[in-house]
Amino acid sequence: MDAAAAIDPSVPPSGTGCVECLALGGWWFHLRRCAACGHVGCCDSSPAQHAQGHAGATGHPVIRSFEPGESWFWDYTREQAVAGPELAPPAHHPLDQPAPGPRGRVPADWRSRLH
Repeated sequence: MDAAAAIDPSVPPSGTGCVECLALGGWWFHLRRCAACGHVGCCDSSPAQHAQGHAGATGHPVIRSFEPGESWFWDYTREQAVAGPELAPPAHHPLDQPAPGPRGRVPADWRSRLH
């Protein structure tokens, strides 16, 4: 699938944190946003790697960073960075939200739990 075909710039993000981690009481290192449907999941370094799991389960291969100051896209199928358009706001999680997050759920030994 062409990367441009896997991107819908009109879809807003699903929320401010990883959908699955929030539902399951987990935590994340960094956040990624599905460029097709807006699903926000945790990055490949996070313990649960929900963004990549979402890509595999849905066939939505392109993600965009959901971190402040970052605007890069990644295509899991081609395993490379790709170009992409501006997406519907917001472009990142709230500035007062810590990384790793969410606040109060990150274990003291979080660094040793990263992939």
